[in-house]
Amino acid sequence: MASSEAQTMLAVYAAKGDNDNPLAGLTVGQVPLPKVPEGWQRVKIEAATVNWHDIFTLKGVGMHKITFPIILGCEGVGTLEDGSRVVIYPVMISPGYIGDETKDEKRNVPSEIKDGTLAEYVAIPPANLLPLPKEIDSVSGSVLGIAWLTAYRMLFTKSGLRPGQTMLVQGSSGGVTTALIQLGVAAGMRVWATGRTAEKRKLSESLGVERMFESGETLPTQVDAVFDTSGTVTWKHSVASVKAGGTIVVCGGHGGFELPTDAFRLLVDQLSIHGVYAGTLDEFRDLISFVAAKKIKPCVGKVLPLSDGLEAFKSVHEGKTQGKVILTVGDVAV
Repeated sequence: MASSEAQTMLAVYAAKGDNDNPLAGLTVGQVPLPKVPEGWQRVKIEAATVNWHDIFTLKGVGMHKITFPIILGCEGVGTLEDGSRVVIYPVMISPGYIGDETKDEKRNVPSEIKDGTLAEYVAIPPANLLPLPKEIDSVSGSVLGIAWLTAYRMLFTKSGLRPGQTMLVQGSSGGVTTALIQLGVAAGMRVWATGRTAEKRKLSESLGVERMFESGETLPTQVDAVFDTSGTVTWKHSVASVKAGGTIVVCGGHGGFELPTDAFRLLVDQLSIHGVYAGTLDEFRDLISFVAAKKIKPCVGKVLPLSDGLEAFKSVHEGKTQGKVILTVGDVAV
């Protein structure tokens, strides 16, 4: 717990970066309370999510030069000093920037330049704080800023899909993939997905997937859009699985960032390929409204107290969870 006398708080932070052994720098311990820049607000965290972005930080890999030690965590839900509940929009932009936040060259999320959300308190610009509707609990709200916002932009902004069309999700248990499945089902798409294990495929079916396939399995028919979060290891199958005039949307490269593509097929079949990085503030507002209106309960694999940060990161790093891993502070309803 935070100590007002000592001015410290509990946090999960990266003490160093190690590409070969990322968990070597992971530390759970007391750190100073955050300094709040003029005009910013201090948020008392209730729930925050562990993302692969945090693993890359522990590897020493990021869009910006990382200064260690740094508190991890890109997203979360908490309360302000007046007691109002807020959800954090993670994409912070440079002063005076106007336009699509994801295209600001100086954009950053918590834990890249400033300390992140895996702590008892975090300092956030007020423009990045949105009210959390009463229909969304703190644990569910804590997953919306990274994986769910990315999935929302992939599906509703980039894919061009309409209700009734068929989409393939490459993967079935990760944060973005489960979000894509749940959003697609709620929007009236025919959702297909791949999964490496029977357990992962069963999870997808429980979320409403119409048809499940083993990873790399040839589909009975090509689909209108493919959503790829893995990169190299699934890319050939993604290209083969989309129909002429279809779309591939990619947001990650856990399986490698090299995407070898048959340019002849790309041209002749007029395929569209879109890359996605997070989403805009307006898209985040729309996502929150959609989740609340559709009464969607995001797939969560594990909820642990902040003090169990080491266990949480180990679960994510080893891929042993189905759905997001959440760390909570205090008594938070699950």
